[in-house]
Amino acid sequence: MDLKDKKIVLCVTGGIAAYKAADLVSRLKKQQAEVFVIMTKSACEFITPMTLEVLSGNRVVTGLFERDFPWEVEHISLAKRADVFVIAPCTANVIGKAAHGIADDMVTTTLMATRAPVVMAAAMNTNMYENPVVQENIRLLTARGVRFVEPESGRLACGDTGRGKMADPAVICEAVLRAAADRDLEGLRVLVTAGPTREALDPVRFLSNHSTGKMGYALAEAAVRRGAEVTLVTGPVSLAPPAGVETVPVTSAREMYDAVLSALPKQDFVIKAAAVGDYRPVETADDKLKKKAGDMAVELTRNPDILKAAGERKRPGQVLCGFSMETRDLLENSAAKLESKNCDFMIANNLRTEGAGFGTDTNVVTILQRGAEPEQLPLMPKAELADCILNRLLAARKTQ
Repeated sequence: MDLKDKKIVLCVTGGIAAYKAADLVSRLKKQQAEVFVIMTKSACEFITPMTLEVLSGNRVVTGLFERDFPWEVEHISLAKRADVFVIAPCTANVIGKAAHGIADDMVTTTLMATRAPVVMAAAMNTNMYENPVVQENIRLLTARGVRFVEPESGRLACGDTGRGKMADPAVICEAVLRAAADRDLEGLRVLVTAGPTREALDPVRFLSNHSTGKMGYALAEAAVRRGAEVTLVTGPVSLAPPAGVETVPVTSAREMYDAVLSALPKQDFVIKAAAVGDYRPVETADDKLKKKAGDMAVELTRNPDILKAAGERKRPGQVLCGFSMETRDLLENSAAKLESKNCDFMIANNLRTEGAGFGTDTNVVTILQRGAEPEQLPLMPKAELADCILNRLLAARKTQ
């Protein structure tokens, strides 16, 4: 999902973190949003309106009584235009005004008039942020539906160390994406598996594969944006878990098997995107295996088949989706897996197709659905593909 055709009103208030608004505007534009910026007079002391005008491609509004533009009731116009209303950085002053209905500048009057989802990224001195008055104001606004992006801990501009730094613009951008998303998975539970498994030979070596977890993590992120309660069972990867997702880290296939079957009964959607090792060593050495003259043979045994076990335990109304990575006979092998594992969907991709496979940010897949013709999708980012998959799973659930 991106912000294509979405209109984001970004309000920049008077704190040193105002300079980060340039990065945030740039990120929102890269998500194909149309960005309209409002700045308080204090914010203009930290970053110039011209900077944000160049980045946003729109005139920046700095006051209620500007006359150098075609006439319209500006704060009402922007309030109606917004798909998401963002205040970043959001000072203690603006939080207090918003909590108590004070509208005395362009930011607060527009905020008062909007019906769009509101995202506030607090930024201030640690003692100010922890002040009971500020915390009570945040609680009031949260109860009214405002989404807060909590500040980070670190060294602040004033020299203090503690919580108060505005969150990274990437985190705020993610909060905007979630606020803009259709909440069509609200009330549903989604289980996603991701990444590789590792089967230990000894304390140093293991058998594994090239999976990076990008597809599974994209699915978990897309599902939580759309309102689902998401459990992500993940093998060892270098990706940061999406915010708001229950993450269950595992290493081996047997650990993943136990985690999946434990969570399975409560799930509405089960999406098995992990690349699970089919075999493991019969014995794992307690000490490092030393090199010897001649060859070495390692006896392997089968790991439990997680997808098959999920298919055998699938309850009515539960939608099960597997992934099939092949190097030849893609449709034949994937169709066989669809049937033998009792899946509703199988997402098939060929490792040898350009833009598909492990470690890429894109994928090329064919979606196999029980009782339907295979659907081949074009090359697309994995984040976009995640929404395509969820759309089809949701449609299938509605017809059950």
